[in-house]
Amino acid sequence: MSLLPPEPWQARYQVCNPQARAASRACWSGKRVAKHAARPAAATGRRDRQQAGRLIIIHDRKSSWIAEGEPDMGHIKIALWGSLALLTGLWLLTDASVWQAAGFFPLRDPMVQLTGVLAMGCMSIAMVLALRPRWPEQWLGGLDKMYRLHKWLGIGGLVLSVTHWLWSQGPKWAVGLGLLERPQRGPRGAGSSVELGTVEQFLRSMRGTAEGLGEWAFYAFVLLVIVALVRIIPYRIFHKTHRVIAAIYLVLIFHTVVLYKFSAWATPLGLVMALLLAAGTVAAIMSLFGLIGASRKAEGRISRLHYYPSLRVLEGDVDIPQGWPGHKAGQFAFVSGEAANEAHPFTIASDWHPEEHKLTFITKELGDFTSTLRDRLAVGQRVTVEGPYGCFTFEDDRPAQIWVGGGIGMTPFIAAMRQIARAREQDPQKNWHKDVFLFYATGTWCDEAIGKIEALARSAGIRLHVHYDKRDGLLAGERIREKVPGWRDASIWFCGPVGFGKALRQDFARYGFDVRKRFHQELFEMR
Repeated sequence: MSLLPPEPWQARYQVCNPQARAASRACWSGKRVAKHAARPAAATGRRDRQQAGRLIIIHDRKSSWIAEGEPDMGHIKIALWGSLALLTGLWLLTDASVWQAAGFFPLRDPMVQLTGVLAMGCMSIAMVLALRPRWPEQWLGGLDKMYRLHKWLGIGGLVLSVTHWLWSQGPKWAVGLGLLERPQRGPRGAGSSVELGTVEQFLRSMRGTAEGLGEWAFYAFVLLVIVALVRIIPYRIFHKTHRVIAAIYLVLIFHTVVLYKFSAWATPLGLVMALLLAAGTVAAIMSLFGLIGASRKAEGRISRLHYYPSLRVLEGDVDIPQGWPGHKAGQFAFVSGEAANEAHPFTIASDWHPEEHKLTFITKELGDFTSTLRDRLAVGQRVTVEGPYGCFTFEDDRPAQIWVGGGIGMTPFIAAMRQIARAREQDPQKNWHKDVFLFYATGTWCDEAIGKIEALARSAGIRLHVHYDKRDGLLAGERIREKVPGWRDASIWFCGPVGFGKALRQDFARYGFDVRKRFHQELFEMR
């Protein structure tokens, strides 16, 4: 079950994702910002996951939760709890024995079945989401939300599988300790004169094997999910072990098919479970064979690299002659190649034109992986780009937009400005965009980089406000409201450190701003 990587989602190489909690904490301590960062850059090591920044256009994204300081995750909750409610409802209609259960042991078998059904349902949906399918991305609000749902499903599968195991093994321990009395059983097969079919006979003959394999697969699953969730475990270990869950899931499917009540397969619940297990099986096999995102990959070469020493930022272009379908400003892609075999998510810092067939990526040195890219990347190297993904695309119905980029979180806004500037150049008489106010918060000054941003903003007709911490203090909501008279009717698009984004959300919420619908931010904290 692997939506959390095959590829590191702790580090998404885009200009807009805060790279990690450490950097986020460094940026904001309570209401105090120490340093502005941005979407996390792809992380292979622990430092990458703990700092904020974007890679060459390769970077990592990160956000907070709901309420005043969290992005709206309503659809994620609907998908999670709706799936569990559906499976539970179908199970109640299928297994009426739970209503007649009198005492602990008569209730045990139905609860073992229910918890097993729910656990496998969570795992199966999570496994399908690991394929990064297109159809749920828009409804959920982006691939970042899909990954968050994947994470919650993984946690749900963990809790339910442990509960399933306790219902199965707990009564045996209780009997052994004298806490429960084992009920009297008649001789095996007594009272049953029904002749079993060939399939059912075969499944019954495999029960011992299925129970043994299932128990060991359960132990392995619990261990690997803990590895995925415990942040002190190095990312490289998590990355290498997470894909193994797909193989464990296939063992658990065998366990489920053999031990699930045979007569229940012909019920509505049985049909739904059969579909989930079949889809999960296909997804697990594709994951094991490295086929995730295969239809969305294009081959290219690095055509340019430029390093900004004072910012410790690397910018690069990738030439893709064919295969790239195009993208919207603010989207990202997974990039792999000679410098990194595993694909990492990077925000695209350029617009797309088939005649130029070029993508730009920007990354900041924030951790073990990103700090070595400058030495490992070279012009002419082959890369594979998969995408595009994401819904951070500046599309809404508001008369004005407020863009806030923290440090390397400027990446998606650079792409958007390039897109608008090109459109204005092609047709100067047309109003190509609504009023846009861009606030760039940075703790490091670089004349070359800021000069390019200022020139790009002029070309795009964007009202740019560069906020240099050492000169202007920390950027807060009050400063933004002073500069944008119509802020109440605008939308806010934020890309930067998690703490920074959370503080802004809470600040604007206190002034009656509808942050659930009009404060846009991504959720790229995957562990």
